[in-house]
Amino acid sequence: MRDLALVLRQVRFTNKTFWRNPASALFTLGFPLMFLVIFTALLGSGDVEVTNGVFINLSSYYVAAMAAFSVITACYTNLAISVTFQRDLGILKRTRGTPLPSWAYLSGRVVHAIFVAVLLVVLTAAFGAIVYGADIPHGLQLARFGAVVLVGALTFAALGLASTAIVPNAEAAPAVVNTIILPLLFLSGIFIPIEANAPEWVRVVGSWFPVRHFTEAMLAGFYGAPFAFDWSDVLVLAAWGLVGLVIGVRVFRWEPRR
Repeated sequence: MRDLALVLRQVRFTNKTFWRNPASALFTLGFPLMFLVIFTALLGSGDVEVTNGVFINLSSYYVAAMAAFSVITACYTNLAISVTFQRDLGILKRTRGTPLPSWAYLSGRVVHAIFVAVLLVVLTAAFGAIVYGADIPHGLQLARFGAVVLVGALTFAALGLASTAIVPNAEAAPAVVNTIILPLLFLSGIFIPIEANAPEWVRVVGSWFPVRHFTEAMLAGFYGAPFAFDWSDVLVLAAWGLVGLVIGVRVFRWEPRR
């Protein structure tokens, strides 16, 4: 109970810091919604063929895709960049010298990132339902969707912390982190749907990485039919998360490079 209290206390402090920077909080919450409006406005509201003979309305597609993007942004991009800045400012080093266990500090950061991710998913789903008439998961489908969001959030948080090891300094953090994730967002159908006639190499390369599996699981969890939910996508996500956790434990650095 004492360990849990330490983590929850750290979550509370991190949450206060987040909301006390209203500009950062506003842009974090509005970023996926802005992308949702832009993509639906540019690409229209027609149907897209996601698999052979299976079509879905583009606006509905982008509601689920931007929900997935929200989780990746909160748990991978933002977490990796913010932790790198804290490392270079010496905050991580000073924190490690306090009675607070190191794992409790990082756990608090991860739990808060998951909280922000869930909040973004709820906002995106509500916006999509109100503006575009998108369906909202319910019943068993909602439980399945929640499991996908949780596993995806934990996976990308682990990968985000592991990625900080290859970031040389805080100034390079946005460039390095976005260089890793942006190509995968395009290859995995987040920004542009991977249509049935897409080049085969796009499908093959995308299937190697967790973003594609997360996108497919989110679409199936969000809408159900015509998408076939496959628990293997969730297992692949969990496997990537385990790899990120193992690597992160071994290579995560608490002090800036000299």
